[in-house]
Amino acid sequence: MRVVSLVPAATEMVYALGAGGDLVAVTHDDDYPPAVRALPRITRTTIPTTASAREIDTHVREAGARGESTFHLDTDALREARPDVILGQTLCAVCAVTLDSLPRDLQREPMVVRLSASTIEGMLEDLRRVGAALGREDAADRLSKDLRERLIAVSRRVNGLARPRVACLEWLDPLFNAGHWVPEQVRIAGGEDVLGTPGERSRVIGWDDVQRAHPEIVIAMPCGWDAPRAAREAEALGPVGGARLLGVDGAAYFSRPGPRLIDGVELLASIFHPDAVGAVAGAVAVRA
Repeated sequence: MRVVSLVPAATEMVYALGAGGDLVAVTHDDDYPPAVRALPRITRTTIPTTASAREIDTHVREAGARGESTFHLDTDALREARPDVILGQTLCAVCAVTLDSLPRDLQREPMVVRLSASTIEGMLEDLRRVGAALGREDAADRLSKDLRERLIAVSRRVNGLARPRVACLEWLDPLFNAGHWVPEQVRIAGGEDVLGTPGERSRVIGWDDVQRAHPEIVIAMPCGWDAPRAAREAEALGPVGGARLLGVDGAAYFSRPGPRLIDGVELLASIFHPDAVGAVAGAVAVRA
């Protein structure tokens, strides 16, 4: 089977299901697991790599106003890949390739799998959808069960503990709260998200909104930034009372609706309740 993934979360699902060898092309954003770096890239971004947070936001907004994406799909490369299955998403028309941009003249008509998760449960449903498309239903069932058991384990460890007030920031200039599944991650990890509601989109907020929410912990998680940069950029925004200010790797644990969302829950729990939940291997939170 020849599989093309147009969204990194789907790529991570394919590898987690043991089907990484079926992938023949991925996006320029794909970076996990490390083996994916050897695969051909069939997308590129229209945003300059040196752009600031404000400039990136401007590019995204202008593309959205034109009904365009900030991703460009190499349709010739897609034809050459001769996919049997194409994995894409319908959640964001600006920040990822849309399935509407697929060429009509592919040599064969591939199965197109549309992922649309906005919650953790939605991610697990997408995982099963990918498993069915790849003939890996049993693997998807096993992985889904394992991920659920990990969530239950976290919930049990933090049950009855005081919930810190937490503000999660998806972008820093302009400021966005974190939406979709992130408030759910915070809740399961034993915190109270003071800016977001599970399943709802992120929105532009002001620094005064953050301050009025009186968070005890502020977590910067911009997509595409590692933890040190997130912490450094967030520190420049200024203090929020006595709140702890942390940066995390957004793309790894919070921006992509794939299996590592569960790692993100475990990371948050280790931040909120370090005496009850141990550190997560490979995951770090950097204090500003």
